[in-house]
Amino acid sequence: MSTTEPQDPLLGAADIRELAAALNVRPTKQRGQNFVIDANTVRRIVRTAEVTGDDNVVEVGPGLGSLTLALLDAARHVTAVEIDDVLASALPATIAARLPAKKDAFDLVNIDAMQVTELPGPPPTALVANLPYNVAVPVLLHMLDTFPTIERTLVMVQAEVADRLAARPGNKVYGVPSVKANWYADVKRAGSIGRNVFWPAPNVDSGLVSLVRRTEPVATTATKAEVFAVVDAAFAQRRKTLRAALATWAGSAQAAEEALVAAGVSPQARGEALTVEEFARIAEAKQQ
Repeated sequence: MSTTEPQDPLLGAADIRELAAALNVRPTKQRGQNFVIDANTVRRIVRTAEVTGDDNVVEVGPGLGSLTLALLDAARHVTAVEIDDVLASALPATIAARLPAKKDAFDLVNIDAMQVTELPGPPPTALVANLPYNVAVPVLLHMLDTFPTIERTLVMVQAEVADRLAARPGNKVYGVPSVKANWYADVKRAGSIGRNVFWPAPNVDSGLVSLVRRTEPVATTATKAEVFAVVDAAFAQRRKTLRAALATWAGSAQAAEEALVAAGVSPQARGEALTVEEFARIAEAKQQ
């Protein structure tokens, strides 16, 4: 008597296309949708994110549920945030059909991730997501800011965005996303993802970015808003020296120079050379 192999709960390419056809769904460019159709890729993401049975994971943009199922298989609880009404309405049934034992460990919020201020279920300990290309950075920063219990994050984003997020001072792609992500976390590249694991295949490669929340926040008396205002001003005219780039922010070039000198930063430096701690010192110097 033969025993039947247990069905793999994860979605393959055929499953994804079948689900999409049943829902009459086509991935839209407007929402930056590219569905992952390779089960090994989602397994790799969950493994790289180091998700364990103690984790309460929040996922943004679950789509048809390929990554959601892999996360739910490994985590204690998963809350998915999905803006698309059709995709959101179908997700609970997919979970119930493919991973019935975990259906009560799943919550769904049908809302734009940029408007999320609270989540059902236990406070999230991890954020794992295939972020829509067009809103990846603002969504990432919003989630890290709104949910301080998120200790670890692993996001799949466009390779160019991954490079920017993980860039260090002095790197030519170091900029606003790099500094702001660093305010919250230690950031590094965590791998590359090819185009053929998506449907539709995007025109660009993707990258994984790991963010581990700082155990100690940036030591500063300035607020996050004050520090981010300096960062935005410095990179709005990134070719200029900080003395010139921060003139409007400080009130004049002379005032900018005084704040920079007080912060121990050369007025001739450029924003791309500074750490988040140095931006914080400049924000502090203006307060005095």
